[in-house]
Amino acid sequence: MTWLSSSVMARLGLSQAREGAKHFLSEEAQGKYHYVYGPYADPVMSIAPGDVVAIETLDAFGGAIKTEDELPSKVLNMPFVNPQNGPITIQGAQKGDVLAVYIKSLLPRGAQPAGTTALIPNFGGLAASSLTHLNPPITELVKKMKVTPDGVEFSNRITLPYEPFVGTIGVSPEIEAVSSLVPDYYGGNMDLPDVAPGSVIYFPVQRDGGYFFIGDCHGRQGDGELCGVAVEIPATVTVQIDLIKKWCIPGVRIETENFIMAVGSARPMEDAARMAYRDLIRWMVEDYEFAESEAYFLATQAGKMRVGNMVDPKYSLGASMLKKYLA
Repeated sequence: MTWLSSSVMARLGLSQAREGAKHFLSEEAQGKYHYVYGPYADPVMSIAPGDVVAIETLDAFGGAIKTEDELPSKVLNMPFVNPQNGPITIQGAQKGDVLAVYIKSLLPRGAQPAGTTALIPNFGGLAASSLTHLNPPITELVKKMKVTPDGVEFSNRITLPYEPFVGTIGVSPEIEAVSSLVPDYYGGNMDLPDVAPGSVIYFPVQRDGGYFFIGDCHGRQGDGELCGVAVEIPATVTVQIDLIKKWCIPGVRIETENFIMAVGSARPMEDAARMAYRDLIRWMVEDYEFAESEAYFLATQAGKMRVGNMVDPKYSLGASMLKKYLA
């Protein structure tokens, strides 16, 4: 018995967190990867609530950067980066429902060194923009790393813990087709390290079938994804997807064994923080019997704020509360 049996997914989901059929979405079965979140691509798979899918994702560069000598400006075809698997449809999903996605595992795949990070001109948290600055672009550089469950070999001196997560994950908007580089209420490129094995991610369904997308897996990342590129890896990520009927949420929510988190994606960063804390407080009021004022007080004294990314077209921040304070 794991904590999942007491989760929102288990309490409200149609399958009550019981595993259904198992599926495999390989590179070959995926075929064409997608660079937008939208309702217009043909689904690659249809599953029932509770089913488990193992998915072969590409790294954020689509595997184009194979060595440290292959610079992004030379080998990438912008804006075709951040390739996504899917869409996967979930039977019975309708607007006003929620997809509950439990991340069971995430393992690197392919030849080593499997991890890639890079300094890209005119991109990153400390880089000047060609649109607004006179400064010359930052020097372009690629760093490759061996990534296994035993660690990320950052250098001969430093091995970092393997702390994998999914950088880009979500559902289709109702009508728009939005770049997979952009995070918003539907998920997308949030780059939140809490979207990790052992977590359940909740997404508000916008169209029939849900149209679930996933990609951009990371071996690890620091808060903010400072240079704009985490330890990007091709991966096999296994998820269990359930359906919660008629649970209206304004954006992405995350649940782990120890905390609940609400996500805000916006610019400026303080608006993303406000959106996240606002939804966290509403969640505490709706599901945990707090008065709004008491939830506001508690978030002020015990809330935690995680910076997902500070480099994308919108910033993503997660506001969380420990479950021990919600009982």
